[in-house]
Amino acid sequence: MPFARLAAATTPTCHIGLGLAAVGRPGYINLGRDEDLGEDRSVETLRTRTHELLDAAYAQGVRYFDAARSYGRSEEFLAEWLKARPAFGDIVVGSKWGYTYTADWSTDAEQHEVKDHTLATYERQRAESETLLGDRLDLYQIHSVTPDSPALTDKELHARLAEAAERGLTVGFSTSGPAQAEAIRAALAVTVDGEPLFRTVQSTYNALETSAAPALAEAHDAGLTVIVKEGMANGRLAGPHAPQVVREIAEGAGLGCDAVALAVILRQPWAGVVLSGAATTNQLASNLHAAVVDLDDEQLTRLAALVEEPQAYWERRAQLPWH
Repeated sequence: MPFARLAAATTPTCHIGLGLAAVGRPGYINLGRDEDLGEDRSVETLRTRTHELLDAAYAQGVRYFDAARSYGRSEEFLAEWLKARPAFGDIVVGSKWGYTYTADWSTDAEQHEVKDHTLATYERQRAESETLLGDRLDLYQIHSVTPDSPALTDKELHARLAEAAERGLTVGFSTSGPAQAEAIRAALAVTVDGEPLFRTVQSTYNALETSAAPALAEAHDAGLTVIVKEGMANGRLAGPHAPQVVREIAEGAGLGCDAVALAVILRQPWAGVVLSGAATTNQLASNLHAAVVDLDDEQLTRLAALVEEPQAYWERRAQLPWH
């Protein structure tokens, strides 16, 4: 498991990773994106921004970096950064397949990505990821598995993934939607030759959406590394959009709402890596303060009152516009 590299890290931020969804493409659904990126979202501008974020993250102790085929040019930007820093051998790199980016570097495309969990898509995107990342790719995840995903039942796909695992690639999956717990448990049951196929799971969990927690605890107990995404609910728990209780706790601690939101997740005993989705170096620095936030029982009780019903949470997420 490449995540054993992180076990040796002693920095407070070693359990925080950097996801590149927000900077690998000009459009995304995060709130406040126009203020974060401005009008210039050319390839070169976002390439430079991504490299600056990666440099800042590494300098502050972050060692896990997360991309995807559908995150525009995220793999390309990450691969260039890694190539220029061959001595950085303690990094763990994850990417995902299963969605194809279709927006052609536009923020107002009718469709930004297309989901396809077939074997043909895996083989095509695996070749694309390997061309860019080569042997720096440690983890390859099925992107956004839901209970009805054919990736959970396709035996030929499972065999190919197991072959990749035998050659040293860690195989994982991510989840999304109101039935994350069901998808996680279904994936935990997938075996090849009697051995569990998946070694990592990446799921949405935050102060508003906690429904996957029991299944994530089961995954952790089964030996999987748990990666948490969307810890700030696509910006709903950050800055001016945060609920009053989050703002009050953040003000009392002298930190940002984002740090409080991520600190809630870092407290979970099953959380192996919690992703920052920062789009600026200032956001990243603020996110990383989560490692030193100390929440007491009274604050945690107040934050627990924010939890929404999963269906309502995901319906609201689906309504967020691409900026």
